[in-house]
Amino acid sequence: MSADNAQPHQHVPRGEDFLLLSPTWQAYAYRNVDSMFATRKIARGERAFPLARGPEVASEYELGGEIRGVEDYIHRTNVAGLLVLQGDTIRLERYALGLEEHLRWSSMSMIKSLTSTLVGAALQDGAIASLDDAVSRYLPTLLGSAYDAVSVRDLITMSSGVDWNEDYTDRNSHVNRYSKSLGDKVPGGVLALMRSVRNLHPPGTHFNYNTGDTYVLGALLSAATGQTLADYMSAKVWSRFGMEFDAFYTLESEGGQEIGGSRAGMALRDFGRFGLFLLRGGLTAGERILPDGWLDAAGSRMFTLDPSTNTYGADGYGYSWWIDPDGAMVASGFAGQTLYLNRQADVVIVTLSCHPQPPFAVSYGIDYKAERFAFKRAVLSNL
Repeated sequence: MSADNAQPHQHVPRGEDFLLLSPTWQAYAYRNVDSMFATRKIARGERAFPLARGPEVASEYELGGEIRGVEDYIHRTNVAGLLVLQGDTIRLERYALGLEEHLRWSSMSMIKSLTSTLVGAALQDGAIASLDDAVSRYLPTLLGSAYDAVSVRDLITMSSGVDWNEDYTDRNSHVNRYSKSLGDKVPGGVLALMRSVRNLHPPGTHFNYNTGDTYVLGALLSAATGQTLADYMSAKVWSRFGMEFDAFYTLESEGGQEIGGSRAGMALRDFGRFGLFLLRGGLTAGERILPDGWLDAAGSRMFTLDPSTNTYGADGYGYSWWIDPDGAMVASGFAGQTLYLNRQADVVIVTLSCHPQPPFAVSYGIDYKAERFAFKRAVLSNL
């Protein structure tokens, strides 16, 4: 057979379009990230942490004078995966939009919160001496850049002070230039972009959501620990706590540095298990993975926010965790990905979604924040 003859080929969108996809392509792309970008496996262990199954939680919620149920919530907010854990017991688990139990869905920026948790592990290990250490102590390549005076603490609180544009609708924004570099798999491309940004505010004084900060944080973790980010995540949490499926980090290029702040791939129940790992205080088999007091600090409002200025509706930001007005810690990602961690109630809620983006969003007319908060309140009140 001639090599020129037509052969089957699976089409995937361009990586540079990942943040600009139409609703037609979102669900396909979000569950096929490893076909669009270079990735590295986060290996599971030999045994999965067992999750019990309890009675399904009643989840009717009221909004706008209407009573709605879980099926309404899934349809109205384009949910692909929905999980409620009460302790180590599953109280609700649903799949839609082609997602299945074993498939990995894009974390989007939820991975920022998971990556920042590894900073705590590196502090516990002594690989990072202090959150007040300069970034350039671990990444000397950033000496002389806007990150020269930035500390590890500034990175995990999104207060590096650099001039970063996170506008997903502007193809020339920093975040879309970052996305194009990932799609093109340019070795060193993201770090070169980070070296090019200017200083705008004194570090530690001004909150500005910045996916690039978490890339720098991931590179810093790799340098400090001497391990790839994927291997360190596997060693400290994934294999040790007992995740059910292998996961992956997206890479900047083939064989290159992991992207610490976006596009990792994980299965629904394993997002939940990560939340459970934190509900248990960052302990595995009695061993402390995170420093004493780490979670209290991570879930504190390092910056107070106006809920109208972010897509989740958070009123604070901690160590790369958004803070719900009810005090819970939230990992939140593009297009409706959320990992809600309520330590007081011993509850984890994971939602994987495909919220339509501009210019398509206007035709849907759904207040996603209102739906999410109403559904959450109904779950908590019925557990």
